[in-house]
Amino acid sequence: MTSYQSHFLKTLAARGLLQDGAGLDELDQRLLTPGQRAYIGFDCTADCLHVGSLLPLMLLRHFYGPPEERHQPIVLFGGGTTKVGDPSGKDTARQMLDADTIQKNKAGIMRVIHRLVPALTAETVVDNADWLGGLGYIDFLRDIGPHFSINRMLTFDSVRLRLEREQTLSFLEFNYMLLQAYDFWHLFTTKDCILQMGGSDQWGNMISGVDLIRRLEGKTAHALTVPLLTTASGAKMGKTADGAVWLSPEKTSPYDFWQYWRNVEDADVGKFLRFFTTLPLADIDDLTKTGGSSLNAAKIRLATEVTTLCHGADVALSAAETAQKTFSGGGLGDDIPTFTVTGTVAIMDVLVESQFCSSRGEAKRLIEQGGVKINGHTVTSITATLSPAPDPAALQVGKKKHARIAWAD
Repeated sequence: MTSYQSHFLKTLAARGLLQDGAGLDELDQRLLTPGQRAYIGFDCTADCLHVGSLLPLMLLRHFYGPPEERHQPIVLFGGGTTKVGDPSGKDTARQMLDADTIQKNKAGIMRVIHRLVPALTAETVVDNADWLGGLGYIDFLRDIGPHFSINRMLTFDSVRLRLEREQTLSFLEFNYMLLQAYDFWHLFTTKDCILQMGGSDQWGNMISGVDLIRRLEGKTAHALTVPLLTTASGAKMGKTADGAVWLSPEKTSPYDFWQYWRNVEDADVGKFLRFFTTLPLADIDDLTKTGGSSLNAAKIRLATEVTTLCHGADVALSAAETAQKTFSGGGLGDDIPTFTVTGTVAIMDVLVESQFCSSRGEAKRLIEQGGVKINGHTVTSITATLSPAPDPAALQVGKKKHARIAWAD
């Protein structure tokens, strides 16, 4: 492992967060001088970010650094590039979004980022629609196009994999690399931004920006990537049977968010503590050096630390207390979701309407397999019903899903 001097690169290397880099030795020396700038871009394809975007956000937090090496992170919104669509990691073209949807998505993402990234200002939150929208396309192609080799672009994973799978790659998407490289050049020349960061699927786009700055300015810029995350079993990070795990409490409740991290695979606990918390590495080693109850304690610490990061300490503590009451105390904590019904209801209908099951067929199979309990008793009939009662009923689906069923007055 390269021995870095800057706090930022030392931190990334020690935590296993460095995948690829361009000019890292020179970057290491530049980062010894406070006030450097780096950016990560976020296209506005959804109205929130999910857990898969948490690692880039951790990069921005680490880049901010301690007082003696304080740097300035920049967040770039792809209000312009979202209209084109990034082919990286995609088998098919993205759905085209209108301007109103893009702005709505941008506002939702910004609410998440402001909670997670310190020291952002009006100057360091930018949108590439502000400069891409005014480009004359012919002039852009004449000025920027000659610096890109089609032969080389075809070797980058974002293009090569789509072609190997015989999936269509539109000319519109093929331009994405030029636009992202132009973004880096624009931030380099207008905001002294020397570094672009992101996931490893962005490497081709990022290194193209480094090359463009060298060709147009005769100067050196830098890029680095973090690994694309999968779980120990090979599953995509942030995906569950119920869908994506979102960073917004309106889309994924803090309790469900806490439970996601509490239930990670044993083999992932140490890695996720290094990646998604700022706990000292010595503390992480102590938490994960033995198995059994110690590993369970490490999972609880992971869940609480990440939930604190995304939702605040009070919310994380409440989620942890709810889990303790639910799984250890035999009760239902305050954060357990409540579903309100009217009159006598079929349990199968409750399972579907609560989205614990995606269909009546799935609900039927779950009941037949003994996977549903009401107030601690296993439901044995697919025609079972719940009658109105003054107190909520405790619904348990499998080992980890809990809810209250309450009746409307």
